[in-house]
This record gives sequence, C-alpha cells and structure tokens, in this order.
Amino acid sequence: MGRELAIGLDIGTTSVKAVVFDLTGNLIAEAEEMVTTNYPNPDWTEQDPQEVERASVKVMKEVIENAKAEADELLTVGISCAMHSIICMDEQNEPLSQMLIWSDARSSEQAEELLQNDGLDIFSRTGTPIHPMSPLLKLIWMKETNYEPYQRAAYFMSMKEYLLQKWFGKRVVDYSMASATGLLNVKNLEWDAETLAIAGITKEQLSEIVPPTEILTNIDEAVAKEMGISRELPFVIGAADGQLANLGSGAISPGEVNVSVGTSGAIRQFIEGAPVNEQMETFTYAFSDDTSIIGGPTNNGGIALQWFKDLIGFSGSHDELLAGAKEVEIGSNGIIFLPYVNGERAPIWNGRAKGNFYGLSVEHHKDHLARAVLEGITFNIYQIGKSLEKIAGEPKKISVNGGLSKSQLWVQIMADVFGQDIYISDTHHNAAWGAAWTALVGIGKAESFEAIKENLPAEKVTHPNMENHELYLKVYEKYEKLAKDLAVYFD
Repeated sequence: MGRELAIGLDIGTTSVKAVVFDLTGNLIAEAEEMVTTNYPNPDWTEQDPQEVERASVKVMKEVIENAKAEADELLTVGISCAMHSIICMDEQNEPLSQMLIWSDARSSEQAEELLQNDGLDIFSRTGTPIHPMSPLLKLIWMKETNYEPYQRAAYFMSMKEYLLQKWFGKRVVDYSMASATGLLNVKNLEWDAETLAIAGITKEQLSEIVPPTEILTNIDEAVAKEMGISRELPFVIGAADGQLANLGSGAISPGEVNVSVGTSGAIRQFIEGAPVNEQMETFTYAFSDDTSIIGGPTNNGGIALQWFKDLIGFSGSHDELLAGAKEVEIGSNGIIFLPYVNGERAPIWNGRAKGNFYGLSVEHHKDHLARAVLEGITFNIYQIGKSLEKIAGEPKKISVNGGLSKSQLWVQIMADVFGQDIYISDTHHNAAWGAAWTALVGIGKAESFEAIKENLPAEKVTHPNMENHELYLKVYEKYEKLAKDLAVYFD
C-alpha cells in the first residue's frame, strides 16, 4: 500500500509555502517561493495577486516533485492564508488593483475618525479592531478618495478568494478570512449590513461564506496539469494563518494559548462562541460554527531586535548580539524598552506609536540594551495576554513558535515573565499542518479538529524561575505605567 499524504498550502506575506505531511504530521517535503512587496507611496503596502497565485502553483508543483508523490498518494490539500488583504475585481474576476495587505496604513486618518464616531459599535459586532490593517478601513479610504479601482469594482476579494476563483471558478470565503475583513457579524456569521453601508458596498460584491471544511474539486485543467495533480484532488478551503497556527501547534482546547513571534507576533486562544473585548484590546475572529479565536497581534517581534542590531551597527549574528545579555540582571539594570518601533496594533492599536528606551545612564552598555529589547517585546506580549484573560481566564498551557523562539534566552524570559512552562514545537510549519489537518477533517479522514493533539511533533519545555517571575512583575508594573503615560505623545 502506498503512502497517505496531505498538503498544507500556506500563503504568507513574505512567501508562499507548500508542505507535504503524512497523516501523523511528519514532514515529507517542502517548497517555498518568496513574493515581492511594493511601497509605491508612504504608508502604502501592496503585492501583485497574480504573482502570489503563480507562486502558489509553483510551490505545489515543486513540493509534489520533492515528495516524489504519486497521484493516488495525495489525499487532500488545505489552505492557510494571511489575513486582511483586499483586491478590487472586475466582472470577469480580473484584478483592477494591486492587493493591499495588512500592513498598508493609508487609512490611518479614516481609522482615527471612525473611532471617534461609530467605531466601538462596529467592533462590538465584528470583533475586528478599528485599525488601518482592516479591509473595512481600506474600503472607507477608497470611497473617500474616489479610488478608481473601487469605483469600477464588481467584487472585492482577499488573496485566498482570488486564488480559489481562479482555480475553481467559485467566489467563496471561509469564516476566519471573512471575519478578518471587519465586515462580518461574528454573532450570526453573516455580512453586517450596517458596516457594509459605511464601506459603501453591498453583500453581492462579497463572496459566499462557508465553513473551514468546505471541499472544492474540479480545479482548472491547466492548473492541475501544471501542478501535476488530478482535477479531482479535493482542496479544502481552510482558514486564516493565525487560527491554523494555533491548530497546528495543538493549542485548541480552552486555556491553551499559542504565541507566534517572527518579524511581528501574536498571542491567540480558541474559545467557544464569539465574546468581544469591550475595550478593543484584542480581536475576535470566527473559525467554525461555534468556535472563535481571540488574541492580539503585535507589529514588534523580531523586527525590534533587528532594528536595534542595525542601529548599533552590529555585524555578527543574533546569537552573538545576545550572548552578553544573558549575564545582565533581571530588568536590564533599570532600562525599560517600549518596543513600538513599527507602530503598534495590540494592545494599544495606535499606528503612530513610537519606541522608547527609558532609564539610560552612563553605566549602561550594549548588553543592557539588548536584554531590554527582549524584555520589552515580552512585556508587550504579556500585556496582550492579560487582555485575553479578561475573556478566557488564565492560560493553562503556553506554546511558542516562530523565529524568535530559537533564542533560548528569550524563551527563558517568556517563561519567567508569564511564570509558566513554555512549550516549543520542533516544527516551524504549524499553519501548514493546521491547514492539512483541516483538510483531513473536511474529507472525513480525521475525526475532529481536537484529534490533532495525537499527531503533533515532540515539544521541548522551558520552566520558569519563580524568583525571577516576582522580580519581573515589579518591572512590568513600571512598563505598563510608562506605556500609558507616553501614549499622549504619539500623535
């Protein structure tokens, strides 16, 4: 009997990846293609959806070749995609605009104005914070600036919707991608009429909303031939990358929290229903008919450490940069770092926020500042985590993945700040495995989402030093007060 394989297609912001797994989550093969990001004007961040679609076809072809997979060995393909993208489309489903991605900030003024008016009311229905990342705000900007592609558009789609339309000829969107638009009512999983009116669009311009286990077959013949697959291979629509990263790490039960920290970062937790944080500190995005994911994204993960490395002109590796920081005492000898060097989303939702070193003196040197940067990144995640606790209670398990998790010093700081064990997965393909598992659930090969817990790679555990935890709580009090007091200077 041949192998039984599933593919996770992970469409990210910087690259597209395809990963072949066996049914227990073992990685068989992978392929990756980088994608181009363009910055045509200040605060504008765009990608070419046609380039991303072509990259998706390419990695599918390459990963199947790398796995030496026969057609009858491939059971299914699940799709993960970055959130908050939007493309203006014509009646023939061809793009009229470039794809505006999550980091596009051209709608900052519209976000500030909406917050002064109906913003919190909209947030209470949609669970998507009022922020330039949201397609809702991008649509308002398009309407107010008479953006020509918006005026001519027959439809509006995310990257995943564009790909599915091109491959299968269907306009469908899963719950989580729809939720991340800021246009979906998370209570009834329908497009929110009041919010659509504010954006100046109709529900007929949006896709049909379907669950994450929706199956698509009869892929375009030319695409199937190029990939080297059968037209009947079932694709399952999947979800957004955040939800699937949690699923792929096994953080799916109540109290299980996943922290992803690469260039940016996020802390997320699945929860029953769709509770919304009234202070708009965190998001609530739908996943299934009865489950949502709550959490908060930060703009400032590894990018803050890279900024510091570039700032001081350090030419060595990140490990070399942090070598001396291990010897610096808790609290970096009085230095507190606000990590908002790239603006910020959660927990303050202020794109104009700025980074800050507080407490500098002549006795400080590079190692003190390096440790302060790691502590500031961690305090920011901890602050978002405290907001999650208002809805979900204290976490029972914290798993961590992403590039920064390769730093044992940072992982130890995480354990000490949170005062809990930190679990590190041996794989960095959590979202792809989450997508593949969702596909297996969709075709009936896996019995439930929860059953993924029996099919996860080994984890390493870092234990907290509780004496350090008590010290960190005192430093965090200063951090939180400083962040609040300096906020008035961000505008």
